[in-house]
Amino acid sequence: MISGIVNAEREAVLQVILHDFVGKEQKIEAVVDTGYTGWLTLPPEIVSKLGLAWRERGGATLADGSQALFNVYNATVVWDSNLVIIPVDEIDAEPLIGMSLMYGFELILPILDGATFTLHSITNP
Repeated sequence: MISGIVNAEREAVLQVILHDFVGKEQKIEAVVDTGYTGWLTLPPEIVSKLGLAWRERGGATLADGSQALFNVYNATVVWDSNLVIIPVDEIDAEPLIGMSLMYGFELILPILDGATFTLHSITNP
C-alpha cells in the first residue's frame, strides 16, 4: 500500500523515493496527475541532482493541444516497497506522478484538505 496527503491546494501529494547515481535515496514530493499518461516528471534541477541516465527524446500533446519535446531519463524509484526502473520525463514544472506508474493499483482519493489517500495493488494482492 502507498499513501499520500491531499494538500490545501487540493492536490494529491505522494512522497517518492528515488535513487541517485550512486544509489543513495532521495525523497521528493510529487502530485498525482490522472491526466498524465506517463510515469513521472521531474524538473531539470532534480534530474541533474540525481545524475539520472539519459534515455531518449520524448514528445507529448499537452492538455491545451500544444506539443512539447523533452528529455527522458531512466530512474530507480521505490514503488510499493519494490525497486523499479522507470522512464522520467524532464519537464520544468512540479514533479507529477502519471497513470503508467500507478497502473495496476486502485486509487482511493477522498477530496478533503488533509485527507489521506491510498494506492493499493490490484495485480499483486
